[in-house]
Amino acid sequence: MSSKVSIIIATTGKESYFRQCLDSALQQSHPDKEIIVIDNSCGKLEEYGIRQYAEVKIYSENRNMTYCRSLNKGIEASSGDFILCLNDDAVLEKDFIAEALKGFGRDPRIGMVSGRILRFDKKTLDSTGLFLTFSRTACERGHGKPAAGRFESEGYVFGVSGAAAFYRREMLEALKRNGEYLDEDFGFFYEDLDIAWRGQNRGWKGYYMPAAVAYHLRGGTARPVAGHGKRLARRYLSDELYFDLIKNRYLAMIKNDSLFGFLFSLPFIILYDLVGWGFIILFRPRLIRKFFVWEKRRR
Repeated sequence: MSSKVSIIIATTGKESYFRQCLDSALQQSHPDKEIIVIDNSCGKLEEYGIRQYAEVKIYSENRNMTYCRSLNKGIEASSGDFILCLNDDAVLEKDFIAEALKGFGRDPRIGMVSGRILRFDKKTLDSTGLFLTFSRTACERGHGKPAAGRFESEGYVFGVSGAAAFYRREMLEALKRNGEYLDEDFGFFYEDLDIAWRGQNRGWKGYYMPAAVAYHLRGGTARPVAGHGKRLARRYLSDELYFDLIKNRYLAMIKNDSLFGFLFSLPFIILYDLVGWGFIILFRPRLIRKFFVWEKRRR
């Protein structure tokens, strides 16, 4: 089985995160790889001197594309049999790819593999796989818990975190719609749950490999420094990103949920929405109009 891996990094060149991310991709022990950078930084990447690396393919944009559109451009340009979509605030251990590839070998229907993703303190879990909750949110298993002694065995999961999302190309091609691998209506947030849900509905599976280790500064590119590592970190999001967070949950349900699944989960959905919209009414009321404008346009 061929195992060429395409590593795709979409970046705005924020802070020093990108350089750490790129270095960890370059230092991977797996030899058959290509690295594709989608540069939305409007020239900032020149500071990092990445053009000196012949093995890095750079696609620069004069505008800041959405996250999903950036990844789609990278996937389209890639040639790997496996695709690692990497946030620019994530860093890989040198054997991440080598260990994660073993997960794909467990079953030909495994289309997504999650590694053991820790915070930068290397003591706290960020994600050990993505799961769909009854309230129809994306749950990162182990998120925020001490890493020691937890989730040390491999096994099946619903999906994979977008921080270091490893996909089988065969699955991505099977799920491609209207020329898009990731649904560009999502922009940012819930795109990882959407593609996992779509994959599960088509018979694909997710798998967790604890020996594939990565580190993630959650929100490093989406929130200001004041919001890093904070509880209820969504309050630090801009109005635009907060709106995506609300809208994309509904969009994922509309696209992927079954009638039975929706009705069974409805009490949990309502409870979640009461709390979520209560917060918005009190602290972000301007988003209400934005949401109804989106719903009107969608129709």
